[in-house]
Amino acid sequence: MHFLELFLIAVSLAMDAFAVSVCKGLSVPRVRPRHAAAVGLYFGGFQALMPLVGYLLGIRFQSLIGAIDHWIAFLLLGFIGFGMIRESRGEPEEVDAAFGPRAMLPLAVATSIDALAVGVTFAFLGVSIVPAVGLIGCVTCIISVGGIYLGRGVGEKFQSHAEFAGGAVLILLGCKILLEHLGIL
Repeated sequence: MHFLELFLIAVSLAMDAFAVSVCKGLSVPRVRPRHAAAVGLYFGGFQALMPLVGYLLGIRFQSLIGAIDHWIAFLLLGFIGFGMIRESRGEPEEVDAAFGPRAMLPLAVATSIDALAVGVTFAFLGVSIVPAVGLIGCVTCIISVGGIYLGRGVGEKFQSHAEFAGGAVLILLGCKILLEHLGIL
């Protein structure tokens, strides 16, 4: 998998964290550096951890389903992408102004579940996992920090557009993987 593809996956996966970060920015009267650090570290950390866990699980089953791994990658990325698009059309998320572990841990887990499935896909595709999870974690951290400041400054306007775009990119990457394996691309 090329760097550009990994970068697009990282940005796409970060869109849930971005949307919640925007909400967190809306929930406080003033964004402080500790707020930005909390969203960046929680969201970036979990977005890096979950694909690693998915990768380790995927490696265990790779030999059993190697012949259909491209279909699994296509279906997982498509499912995640369509889910993100569906969420983008729903009600904006509401979160409270707390930034402690009790508030941030469930949000970090919830926004990174998609990354677990992508990690399984990485195992099937033979992606070098350490650079991939490093990139995903860093990109999510940066986007989340930007999201909290954007949320305070601009508001809910960009939430749904970001999730929709992230979902569309994942669907397109899933299609690309399938078409490459079938020899069409």
